[in-house]
Amino acid sequence: MKIKPEHYSHIAIAVAENMKKIPFSEYAQQGLSGMRYRWDLAHASGLTPWMAKTLYPYLNDEHIDTALRQITQTQK
Repeated sequence: MKIKPEHYSHIAIAVAENMKKIPFSEYAQQGLSGMRYRWDLAHASGLTPWMAKTLYPYLNDEHIDTALRQITQTQK
């Protein structure tokens, strides 16, 4: 992964609480994808402005999604 370890940890900590509140099974029952779940979690965790400022200068969506996929353990 191209993401810096400290940034990966920041994301993992931020989304952990929302993963407990919103399980992936709720998304799967509605036919929504793992990608939708991951990015909704990031947004619900308040990471959107931080990602724009901190991650996008050196990462793209694919890199960020790889980190989110590993953190949430969801597939496409």
